[in-house]
Amino acid sequence: MASNSDIKIDVVIPAIDKDLGTLPYVIDSVRKYVRHPIGRIFVVAPDSPKIKAVCHRKGCAFIHESTVLPLRKKQISYRSKRWERSGWLYQQLLKLGSSSVARQRHFLVVDADTVLIRPHRFYADGKQLFYCRNWSQPEYFVTYRKLLGRKAPRPRSFVTHYMLFDKKKLRSLKNKIEARHGMKWFKAILKSVNRKKQFGFSEFETYGNYVYSVNAGKVRLKSALNKSLSTNPSALSGSAVGKLAQRYRSLSFHKRKSYARSAK
Repeated sequence: MASNSDIKIDVVIPAIDKDLGTLPYVIDSVRKYVRHPIGRIFVVAPDSPKIKAVCHRKGCAFIHESTVLPLRKKQISYRSKRWERSGWLYQQLLKLGSSSVARQRHFLVVDADTVLIRPHRFYADGKQLFYCRNWSQPEYFVTYRKLLGRKAPRPRSFVTHYMLFDKKKLRSLKNKIEARHGMKWFKAILKSVNRKKQFGFSEFETYGNYVYSVNAGKVRLKSALNKSLSTNPSALSGSAVGKLAQRYRSLSFHKRKSYARSAK
C-alpha cells in the first residue's frame, strides 16, 4: 500500500437536478484540490439531460442510478407529514453501491453540493485520513448497532460530505451486514432504519466507524472545517473564497436547514 498521495483514485458524485448550480464547481474543486492521481469522475444520477450536459462539458462519465443498485427511489418509503427523506436515504445507498461503478480500488464520494477550497489527501504515512466534525445524529449509531451488533467507537463524527472508500474494506462491511441479517446489505439497512426518525442512517458514519473499529491505528482523524452557506457558488468571488479558505477546507451549499452548522 502506498503511503501518500500516489494512490490513484476514482471519484463518484451522486446528483439530481437541484444540484446543477453546484455540480460544475464540485467537479472543478475535486480536480484542483484532491492530491491524488484521479482516474475517472463518475456522476451518478437519474436520466437528466441537464446533468448529462454537465458531464459532457466537464469530461465526466454519466452513470444512470438504476445501474448501480437493483433498487429505485420509488421503492423506498421514508417520510412523515413534516418531512420526506426517501431520496436522501436512496442516495446514501447509491454511494455505498458505487463500488460497482469505480474502476480503482479507492474511490472518493463527494456530495454534489460541497465544494473543496483547500488541498485534500486521504492517505499519509500509511494511514487513511478521515475528515471529521464534532456533532452527529444519535439515531445513526442506533442503526449502526442494529446492523453490526456492536456499539460504534464514535471517536468523532465522520459525516462531512465526502469520504474515500476502499473497496476491500467496504466489501468486508457489507459481508458482515449480510452475514448477520441473512439478506443483501441494502435490504438490511432499509430494514434497520427507524422510519419514525428523520435521520435514521448515515453511510459515512457507518463506514468510518467500521474502518476505525477494525484498526484504529491505521486511521488518522482531521477536522473537516466545513462551512455551510445559503448562497450559491457563483455568488462568491475568488477573493471571498480565498478568505474563507483561511478558516475552512470546504463549503457546502445546502438546500436544507437541518445542516446549517459548521463541521469542526
